[in-house]
Amino acid sequence: MNESRNLILAVVLSALVLFGWSAISDRYFPTANPKPQVYKNGEEVVLPKPGADPTADGPAALGDRAIVLAETPRLRIQTPRLSGSVNLKGARIDDLVLRDYRETIARDSANIRLFSPSGAPAAYFAQYGWTGGVGLPDGNTVWTASAPLLAPGRPVTLSWSNPAGQTFQIRLAVDENYLFTVTQSVTNRSAGAVAARPYALVSRGAAKDVDAFTAHVGPIGVFDERVNDINYEDLGEEGPATFTSTGGWLGFSDTYWLSAIVAEPRSRIEATVRATPGDRFQADVAAPAQIVPQGRAASVTTRLFAGAKEQELLDRYEASPGVPMLDKAIDWGWFDFIAKPIFYLLDWLFRLFGNFGLAIMGLTLIVRLLMFPIANKQFASMARMRALQPRMKEIQERYKEDKLKQQQEIMALYQKEKVNPLGGCLPILVQIPVFYALYKVLMLDIGMRHQPFALWIKDLSAPDPLTPLNLFGLLPFQPPALIAIGVLPILLGVTMWLQQKLNPQPMDEVQAKVFSIMPWIFMFMMAPFAAGLQLYWTTNNILSIAQQWLLTRKHPMQPTAAAKS
Repeated sequence: MNESRNLILAVVLSALVLFGWSAISDRYFPTANPKPQVYKNGEEVVLPKPGADPTADGPAALGDRAIVLAETPRLRIQTPRLSGSVNLKGARIDDLVLRDYRETIARDSANIRLFSPSGAPAAYFAQYGWTGGVGLPDGNTVWTASAPLLAPGRPVTLSWSNPAGQTFQIRLAVDENYLFTVTQSVTNRSAGAVAARPYALVSRGAAKDVDAFTAHVGPIGVFDERVNDINYEDLGEEGPATFTSTGGWLGFSDTYWLSAIVAEPRSRIEATVRATPGDRFQADVAAPAQIVPQGRAASVTTRLFAGAKEQELLDRYEASPGVPMLDKAIDWGWFDFIAKPIFYLLDWLFRLFGNFGLAIMGLTLIVRLLMFPIANKQFASMARMRALQPRMKEIQERYKEDKLKQQQEIMALYQKEKVNPLGGCLPILVQIPVFYALYKVLMLDIGMRHQPFALWIKDLSAPDPLTPLNLFGLLPFQPPALIAIGVLPILLGVTMWLQQKLNPQPMDEVQAKVFSIMPWIFMFMMAPFAAGLQLYWTTNNILSIAQQWLLTRKHPMQPTAAAKS
């Protein structure tokens, strides 16, 4: 009767863990990118990214965008990492493609499109202008470009003059990566002073990436050396968010991409992010109003970052030209002091091995080696715990009707034999921040995106696509995501079960039942996560088994004198 009750209780507790995890994981621990491929008839089929066609250059989107792009005069942009154009009507950078990144792992996949013109799918652009006076250029102004091509080392100046004698210019320059330098100037040749307030803005629609507790997606800014994460929902419910600051930057962050307006370091600015009609959002930065006397000129310089959130590049821009805290665009979270070193170590291992999967396995080995002294002490404690188990069983039988006395006698036994029952928890506690930091790295590191490992693992940032439930694609159906357990999660569960068998079993029967089921629960829990994280955990389990075998030879499980007596 008691065994049946314990089994039922263990199953209920395990179910609560499994389904409770499913309920909170989407909010606090978003899973990996969607699977990049499935297997049908035993062959790999690459899947399109959900919702990718409007933002990529799919046939329908390409047709619509080509029509919109042809409607206005344009200045071509060409750099080693960017291509696109500037709309000369309205001075908008509204056509920008990242040449180094693709939508999917398919060889013919379109490049990632960051900016798209108004009137085309997923409109997203940066715009420059002035407010505060009369005779100012606006969204319908057609500018004249000094050259047909904007490229590194080849800046272009946009010019426009009004009938009153004021000339407005926007000088555009771009580097080899993702940073534009924009200088807005006013030259006053009229009979009196002119007032104008320069601004820069970024406008976009709602993001497709998910904003979560562990990875911010949405408006973000740094003002007076403080990071401000803003939610899209709050802008709709609470209205615009406004900041005044000396220097700083404001923009929109996706999981891997960033657009941000960067003010001059010593300029006093007013920055605002707001919801606009049509489920759109706008981030704008305005400098103080300028009064330009007759015969004089005034200018202000801002920068625009528009590209991929590459950690080393963000660090470089933070150092020069001095964009404050630009690295905070990557939401490393609480354990950034661990996550960033892990990132740099992974990056070094990747350069060493040329394979991100091998780099993850190398990282796992390094972590295990660093923790070996702790594990050695842990295993010595576990060996003594296992040797004490016969004696503890005897105490449980003797005082099975008196739980308080039973606990007192067991604690007295621990003290006599100098055994710490919590000694085995330290390595687990140490690994929690390491595991969480690695989770963040594998989720946010763009270097991980679309990186293959071996065989069927073509994208370590996505879940394992191969599942035995349809005989690895030979059966003509795709199992639901909840049960589509891949090969790596199965290996994770099996190695976790083998590792558990080498540990001392809990004395409490319910606890023992729950522990026996936990490897298979973790198999389901980890299935939606990135294959890189599954690979780390599986490798860690295998190394733990090898380590336990080695330490068992060093600390044989012999009964202690107390157990013999």
